[in-house]
Amino acid sequence: MITSRLCELIGIDYPVFQGGMAWIADAGLAAAVSNAGGLGIIAAGNAPADYVRDQIRKAKSNTNKPFGVNIMLMSPFAEEVARVVAEEKVAVVTTGAGNPSGFMSAWNEAGIQVIPVVPSTGIAKMVERAGAAAVIAEGGESGGHIGELTTMALVPQVVDAVRIPVMAAGGIGDGRGVAAALMLGAVGVQLGTRFLVAKECNVHPNYKNKVIKAKDIDTITTGKRLGHPVRSLKTAFSREFFSKEYDSRVTNEELEAMGAGALRWAAVNGDEKKGCFMAGQIAGLVKKEQTVHEIIQEIFSQAEEILKGAGKWVK
Repeated sequence: MITSRLCELIGIDYPVFQGGMAWIADAGLAAAVSNAGGLGIIAAGNAPADYVRDQIRKAKSNTNKPFGVNIMLMSPFAEEVARVVAEEKVAVVTTGAGNPSGFMSAWNEAGIQVIPVVPSTGIAKMVERAGAAAVIAEGGESGGHIGELTTMALVPQVVDAVRIPVMAAGGIGDGRGVAAALMLGAVGVQLGTRFLVAKECNVHPNYKNKVIKAKDIDTITTGKRLGHPVRSLKTAFSREFFSKEYDSRVTNEELEAMGAGALRWAAVNGDEKKGCFMAGQIAGLVKKEQTVHEIIQEIFSQAEEILKGAGKWVK
């Protein structure tokens, strides 16, 4: 069984986090992942503090294992949610889309392990100085908001840049990806797209079906012009957004308005015309719906087999 110092730090059986996917990662999915030995994460997204508190309490009623909350720092409710997670004393907070330094002392005082998602060595060093327990180095292969660097290039550079543990995210969907991440120096992985098709995931069935049917070339990156690129599956919506992004007659404000609420249209309504179906480049590897327990067991059994037999690949 594969373990690492991440397991000791958080109190989990397998070194795997479930990504904080807005409108998707709720208390039910988070509790299922934690019960299966990983770390489930509730996505705060743009939700108000009362919603997040309710989800935390639902997760507590469904698991006695550690779980976390992902806070999107661009949210208008970020400050309120930051207070809620401290009051509720969740085990872990992961962060994205902003600088968490202003909240980290309060979270640390509450006994929370703060593990920001980082796209570069500079930001990794900054959050380490601010008191992060670990970092998640996320490459641009991931779904949702992405950075420029690939996972293969980013992870070893972050490992060399900081002393705290480093997790890998982006482009990891099976045991081969886990084994590769560990060889790059990571102590664990964060998976998003693979958990989209978990039976315990309440995302719209259209969303799951699109991931399962996806091929290797079926994702697209939009939003670079706006300064916050997003990777999603190719749909009528994403293709139209991409074309308008390079149309000088379309203003940035019009683009922002077009994208507002698009993830909700996909995750809740399954609407391909209005919805943005965020998913990573490994969507083409995902071929079936499974329970969270089956996903984690399969991935880590495969990773262990690969690592044990690594000698057969080289002489």
